[in-house]
Amino acid sequence: MKHYRGTTPRSNKLAFIVAFAVALLASLAAAGPASADEGSHRTWQVQVGSESRDQEIQGMAFLPSEIFINKRDTITWHANSAEIHTVTFLASGQSLQPFNPFSNDELLKRGGDSYDGHSYYNSGLLANVDVPGFPDARSYSLSFPREGDFTYYCLVHGMVMKGTVHVRDRGTDYPYSQADYDKASRAQERSILRDGQQLDASLAQQASNHKVIAGGDDGVAMVMRFVRPTVTVHVGDTVVFANTGMDAPHTVTFGTEPANIFAPSGDRSHFNGGDLNSGIMWPGDEFAVTFQAKGTFEYICALHDYMGMVGKVRVVD
Repeated sequence: MKHYRGTTPRSNKLAFIVAFAVALLASLAAAGPASADEGSHRTWQVQVGSESRDQEIQGMAFLPSEIFINKRDTITWHANSAEIHTVTFLASGQSLQPFNPFSNDELLKRGGDSYDGHSYYNSGLLANVDVPGFPDARSYSLSFPREGDFTYYCLVHGMVMKGTVHVRDRGTDYPYSQADYDKASRAQERSILRDGQQLDASLAQQASNHKVIAGGDDGVAMVMRFVRPTVTVHVGDTVVFANTGMDAPHTVTFGTEPANIFAPSGDRSHFNGGDLNSGIMWPGDEFAVTFQAKGTFEYICALHDYMGMVGKVRVVD
């Protein structure tokens, strides 16, 4: 398991959760609980993901990740990042599986607008920009007519990105207001950004002219960049592209993006230019390319180039 500045991804996640709890308790101490009218219902807002202004750092969290509402209330989840996410309540007895980008049950909305407490409900993909090659929406709303504690996930990022909805009886006083949640979420966003910046600095220490780090993630934040994206090597040299993350897949794609970005194509052992694709690189995968001709060769991550995940290799004598 990787370590970043003396901490493990597990401890990063724990510190992140503690920071959110402290911020929420501080808000409650200042504002106190919110009263509820038994005959009314409210609509609550939850942010899905977060990001830096340049989209380099992407957060893997629902903000807030835990929310207390009453029966008949509605939650609207808003896409808050360029990275794709889902809001997904699994059916009773259904286990969380790796994301399948070819399944319409995962890509598209499933279930109605009122949660029954036990069936499969899915927002479909959510993003705050148009994502090439995927359908996406900007928001998702669901009402909750039944009491209970309901856990949901992002199918794309699995166990590292989950939330809980606590539904109580009508008329129960709310422990937090929307303003409390918003204040704590802003603090959480800042914490995610700091984590991502530290991760980026740690990845930079691993990179060299002959090793490019293909993104990174630590269970809290993702770096959606090639770290050391521009390198200069000599004819005959090999550059290794390494996905050292925990969760996010990437590609290394030179030339024309293929119709099937998931499958490898081209000759990486004798690359003279043209089309070359790594296929999907899961965490721990490496893709070594040996350059046999002079020139400047541009490449992209075919999954995340719209966020700025691009680079180039300059080959000289």
